[in-house]
Amino acid sequence: MLSWTSVLPLLSIALIGVGTAVEVGPLLASIAGLALIGSVLASVHHAEVVAHRVGEPFGTLILAVAVTVIEVALIVSMMLAGGPDKSALPRDTIFSAIMIICNGAVGLCVLVGGLRHREQSFRLEGANAALAALIALATLSLVLPTFTTSSPGASYTPNQLAFAAIASLLLWGVFVFVQTIRHRDYFLPPQGADDETAHAPPPSAKTAWASFALLLLSLVGVIGLAKLLSPTLERAVAAAGAPATVIGIVIALLVLLPETWAAVRAARADRLQTSLNLALGSALASIGLTIPAVALASTLLGMPLQLGLDPKDLVLLVLTFAVGTITLGTGRTNVMQGAVHLVIFAAFVFLAFVP
Repeated sequence: MLSWTSVLPLLSIALIGVGTAVEVGPLLASIAGLALIGSVLASVHHAEVVAHRVGEPFGTLILAVAVTVIEVALIVSMMLAGGPDKSALPRDTIFSAIMIICNGAVGLCVLVGGLRHREQSFRLEGANAALAALIALATLSLVLPTFTTSSPGASYTPNQLAFAAIASLLLWGVFVFVQTIRHRDYFLPPQGADDETAHAPPPSAKTAWASFALLLLSLVGVIGLAKLLSPTLERAVAAAGAPATVIGIVIALLVLLPETWAAVRAARADRLQTSLNLALGSALASIGLTIPAVALASTLLGMPLQLGLDPKDLVLLVLTFAVGTITLGTGRTNVMQGAVHLVIFAAFVFLAFVP
């Protein structure tokens, strides 16, 4: 008998088809919202099955890359549909993803893990390598365009954009090589850490492949439903008088729901290393894959692209990396660190509505 984790992704795809054929009214939007939540839960379930079969850190990498690839497709499709008005959408989405992951997701994982287990440990080598790469990628993609002088506004020239895209892709590729091959042990749970899934028998190859296919289907459902709801979202943002940057925040929140939920579940099970692999890996993939994709689309299609952050967002980015360096600098976490990150995340959301 099919389980709900198998049926919901199929229903989500069918709902996307209905939404493209008829106008999305309040009833259909409500059903799509519920289906979106169900697809998120189903994707997390199938990601955990695949992760248990292939082991860490490959399982978390699969989920991060799968989500990011579909996120890129969503951003590029919305840029094509919106034209010049969507030139800042990649920047807003990437910046929102960094803030959501590094403050919202990490803060929630550390807080939930600290409340349940008092203190949790992780490998410094892996976390520091990921954070260093993330700081470099964010600076190249979101900070430098504000200060370069070869092009007007917070943008790159075509040559500068090509360099940033190649550098982002190469740096992300080196990180994946280090994470999965060269120094895989840096991203495994520290010695002595309790992993309640370590003694569970891994699923069969057939089950893992089925879950992998359903994972991709679930993620397509998440992104498709998010796109289906985007016009309703834009109208709601306009009606509320909120800035257009809020759209990027909501897109990032929807896209990152599967990874955030999986990371919080891992932290609650005292697997903080898995949580950090998911969170930081997602942030790195978000920049390392999105920037080359939107740069290529911008060059081939002649679309404008605004990447540089404004002063308010630059301050929040610097604060995030400064606090993140302290949080990930000892190899142990508690509720205080989680609370600090969540306060920064709350400030980010508040200032997005009240800039």
